[in-house]
Amino acid sequence: MGFKHVELSHGIRITLVPGILKALNEGFIQVSSTHNFCPLPAGMVHPAPNLFEPSAPAGHGHEHDQWLRHTRRTLDFAAQVRAQAVVVHLGSVRFFWFDPGRRLRHFVRGHPSAAIPADERYQRLLTKASARMRRCMPAFFAQTRSSIAEILPYAAEKNVRLGLENREKFGELPLDGDFPALFDSLPQPGPAGYWHDTGHAELKERMGLITQRRLLEENAVRLVGFHLHDVDAAGQDHQPIGRGNVDFKMVRQFWRPHHLLVLEFSPRVDAAEVRESKRRIEDLLG
Repeated sequence: MGFKHVELSHGIRITLVPGILKALNEGFIQVSSTHNFCPLPAGMVHPAPNLFEPSAPAGHGHEHDQWLRHTRRTLDFAAQVRAQAVVVHLGSVRFFWFDPGRRLRHFVRGHPSAAIPADERYQRLLTKASARMRRCMPAFFAQTRSSIAEILPYAAEKNVRLGLENREKFGELPLDGDFPALFDSLPQPGPAGYWHDTGHAELKERMGLITQRRLLEENAVRLVGFHLHDVDAAGQDHQPIGRGNVDFKMVRQFWRPHHLLVLEFSPRVDAAEVRESKRRIEDLLG
């Protein structure tokens, strides 16, 4: 299909590793990046990037220790396959009662004719949800910052960058406008940078939480790489380039020669659509 590099995802089972190493040693493919956790923790047979979260309080059911353990393991593997970066999720706020993100989803499903996000009822609900998220998130966000700071020396030792990824769900961390504050709180210089996912940003923009351009502008100097995929009219992401509403002509203004560009598609996307998406991105690269 014309690719020389791959990202190894958070769905790589340990049984696949010997074949991957064989392909690398024979020069069949090179690895640009991996995605935490890679390979999968023992016993897992399906993608599980949020199995352990950096936002989990230290000592909370050993989840923090497990996140550290498997993130170090991913960094070890990334160094072994000569990857430049590891893409990392940053955890979430956990609500015991009344998850505000769930209320937003219920409103959207229950009002299919509403003009989201402009609808006044939705805007009132979004304002309340955002205020509750802000009230509940400080302890979780502080733990995320602490966890990332704790893993940075190991990433530096392995000479692998951490790509801290923007997420698509309301309760996931950080709130998109908080990325600059997160980076400012980390030791500088350091191996952590920003990883931009076009589909996630499009979904957040449809929710009325951000604009994709502003998110890129605020984090441009810290960009490490991109997950490139489209979002169709029904809100399905990981679609071929050009099938949805993502403005890739705008996104390309932020691409630089040192950035990693990864096509991240659903397994249901067929080979012809992958090739066409590759061609579209190459056209944008000029």
